[in-house]
Amino acid sequence: MVDSGKITDEGVAGLRARIGIPQAYPAPPHYRRPGEDAFRQVARAYGDDNPLWCDPDHAAGTRWKGSIAPPALVGGDSLIGEDSLSAEELARQSELRGDPLRGVHAFYAASEREWWAPLGPDRRIRRRTALVDVVDQPSEFGGRGIQEWTAQAFRTDDGTLLGAQYRMMYRTEREKARERKKYDDIAVGHWDEAAIAEVDAHYAQEGPRGAEPRWWEDVSVGDPISTLVKGPLTVTDMICWHVGMGMGMYDVAPLRLGYLNRQRIPRFYHLDELGVPDVMQRVHWDPSFARKSGNPTTFDYGRMRETWLIHACTDWMGDDAWLWRLRVEFRKFNYVGDVQWIEGRVARRYLADEGRPAVDLELHTRNQRGETTSPATATVLLPSREHGPVRLPEPPGRAASLAGVFDATIAGFRRERP
Repeated sequence: MVDSGKITDEGVAGLRARIGIPQAYPAPPHYRRPGEDAFRQVARAYGDDNPLWCDPDHAAGTRWKGSIAPPALVGGDSLIGEDSLSAEELARQSELRGDPLRGVHAFYAASEREWWAPLGPDRRIRRRTALVDVVDQPSEFGGRGIQEWTAQAFRTDDGTLLGAQYRMMYRTEREKARERKKYDDIAVGHWDEAAIAEVDAHYAQEGPRGAEPRWWEDVSVGDPISTLVKGPLTVTDMICWHVGMGMGMYDVAPLRLGYLNRQRIPRFYHLDELGVPDVMQRVHWDPSFARKSGNPTTFDYGRMRETWLIHACTDWMGDDAWLWRLRVEFRKFNYVGDVQWIEGRVARRYLADEGRPAVDLELHTRNQRGETTSPATATVLLPSREHGPVRLPEPPGRAASLAGVFDATIAGFRRERP
């Protein structure tokens, strides 16, 4: 396979040929049987101390009758889920070797997530992963661009379907992206004592709604959601993130385990200033590596902002509600030293499938320069005085299995993105 760094018709066709073929995921789950401690550590990784997932005594008194996982835990990458593939599907893995667009830059550009049922502690979880769509479209950043949509769906060992994440990696040609020098003018300013005090004052008044229901009848279009602040971002925030969330699909590891990983994926390792091979993921904590990638300094993960938006939704909605869907786009980088304000409003109030009381939220993250870094939308199911408690949503196509979820998902992508 030629490492051309170019998007070719042949490469796109090769990628499309993989749609629907279940993949063996390259990394084991960070949590095989997540329990109450895992729920708490994952939530703390993105700054969330909601007692619904952090305090079992509080959770026991809710409609859920015990601790449940924060929504961020039931999602893609390598956080949870052991592969659920048949012998025939495992035999097809040779068809997925290599990258038809090898050498073409990829970055995490958007995510769509949905949740159908709560995850309780100490359950074994199965995962299914497959490419579900490939969209060819122009890119203002680097000429031709490709949207590469991969889905992961999850179920418990007793067959309960939990949720899914649809991740979009955007593929662009590296040379054209470098030529644009899009981020040359970015500067992260110094924070003075008064500015930090303003952020601290907002932190001091934040907190989850908790046991007080947010009734569907009491919500109106245009109502603001509870604003959260995140930052100014530090490398420490990134370290705490990894403690709870693991190291992701590249399975980054230390010492001898790092050596073994380097034998597995040598192209992911680059020499540092001392001549020592280290992971390209170091762009998130080493300014010199970040500059090699065309950025002025280190920056966050898109998944961090995704979890911050989840945090804003769950703080606002209360214990009795259910976060059904979230869609996020990652438009700009969030650099170390940047602060992000998570803001939003109620955009729609309606009865969803089978009369479920629902609201749609318009959300975004905004930095101290006034830039929207991640626009987002969410759908929340709320308790109703008239219609009763929240009824959990159905999986796509009312599927009863992970394979059925994928059949319905691929059909849905074809309808929405012909």
